[in-house]
Amino acid sequence: MKRPNIILIITDQQRYETIAALGFPHVNTPHLDKLVNEGVAFSQCHVTAPSCGPSRASLFTGYFPHNSGALKNNDAWPRTWVQDLKDNGYYCVNIGKMHADPYNELHGFHERFVVENKQRRESELMWKGNPHIFEDEWDKALELRGFDRPEKPFYRDWPDTKERQGAYEWKLPDDLHPDAFVGDMAIRWIDKSPYATDNSKLMQWIDKDKQPSLGEEPLFLEIGFPGPHPPFDPVESYTKEYMEKDLPILPVTQEEMDAQPETLHSFRKRLTQRFADSIDFDPNASDEARKLQRAYYLANVTMIDESIGKILNRLEETGILEDSVVIFSSDHGDCLGDHGLVEKWTMYDSSVRVPLVVWSPDRYKGGRKVESLTQWFDIGPTILELAGLEPPAKMEAESLIPFLEDDPNAQEREYVFSEHAQDLMLQDLDHSLMVRNKRYKLVEYIGKDAGQLFDLEHDPDEVKDVWSSPDYSDVKTNLRKVLHEWFVTSTTKATGWWKDPAAKPKVK
Repeated sequence: MKRPNIILIITDQQRYETIAALGFPHVNTPHLDKLVNEGVAFSQCHVTAPSCGPSRASLFTGYFPHNSGALKNNDAWPRTWVQDLKDNGYYCVNIGKMHADPYNELHGFHERFVVENKQRRESELMWKGNPHIFEDEWDKALELRGFDRPEKPFYRDWPDTKERQGAYEWKLPDDLHPDAFVGDMAIRWIDKSPYATDNSKLMQWIDKDKQPSLGEEPLFLEIGFPGPHPPFDPVESYTKEYMEKDLPILPVTQEEMDAQPETLHSFRKRLTQRFADSIDFDPNASDEARKLQRAYYLANVTMIDESIGKILNRLEETGILEDSVVIFSSDHGDCLGDHGLVEKWTMYDSSVRVPLVVWSPDRYKGGRKVESLTQWFDIGPTILELAGLEPPAKMEAESLIPFLEDDPNAQEREYVFSEHAQDLMLQDLDHSLMVRNKRYKLVEYIGKDAGQLFDLEHDPDEVKDVWSSPDYSDVKTNLRKVLHEWFVTSTTKATGWWKDPAAKPKVK
């Protein structure tokens, strides 16, 4: 079969319960619903790290963070498998957010059009010795239109910011919203690319004799939306339907917060004092404030869904979609006030469980949901196999192709894992580790002799920690053993992968 175009769409901080067709009818997502209804949805996909940088580095290498070397945001990325696609005949383009470090490097792509965080400029070049602040494509567009990026101080100065829980109306022109901007930028690239069969103007000046492969090699197009990452800032017209809905929101009790480990108390304090991405956060927020936060978050999801619909329509109109595999997912979730916390960094399902949908009706039977435990970085070897490459034996991620092909012998993971290093927000620990199977989840805070344990069969909302319960002592002992053995053996397996020629994919 001909190697397909591969379209990878990644949002930032979109939790699992945000797509109507995945069982959350409170949100308006017709275009994502189409992908789910005609594709294969993985209902138990868990990220390898609950924050942007390490999660994405893990995906684009196929290794857990402690083996990729990117353990937290702003850690440098090693070589990615995008380079392998490029070396084997794919034309590779990134439009929007990747959160790769350094921001201004190609990381294997032929072209990158970078848009990074919504509410702050990226000064990483400056603190690494370069005198310039990194300006992305959005910064340039804003400046050309006479606007400044709405950064944290802009939102902090709103008179009622304390009651907003990070929810704000977008105040600039609608088309300059970062999610609309990335969607429009992707469509512009498609329209001007040699892959667009109706692009007669481009074909007039392309000398096909001198550029015989231009537009004929398969395409890998990664589109990264900056939202619904906070601040939760949708265009106001999208908010009305959600403010009128009765949205389900998990209650938070003082009893639950008091019972959490000290590491989470410290993290909550940082969230309320450090002027985090959500600008202001109150763990004891009113029902009205939490409703506003949830409504604006979902409104941003609907905005992104609309942009995805436009992109897919344009891909279809230009003929690119005809032989393509579309993959949609997000790099981690957001607690949105659940458990008395906001944003990511923790191992609750609202932070580590994400939607994952693969759409290619001509290749794979659609309308299916895979309940098997999967890891987010499994997308990597899946893409390599789609491209006709054999993932290296040392790669820790596992291809999802058997599940896509509905192979009855597809091997399900017994456990999934996640981890995060100490960083500016998560300070009261050395390292956090998570292991879960279908029934139990265990979290261990290294350096604190503390953790959490949840019986997901009886407590799917993860509000009753049984870490100290004698009734679960055997479960706790077994899961800690699994966790520790995984960490050691995974390090041994992956040692030296970044400089081992045998660890590069082979052509099938």
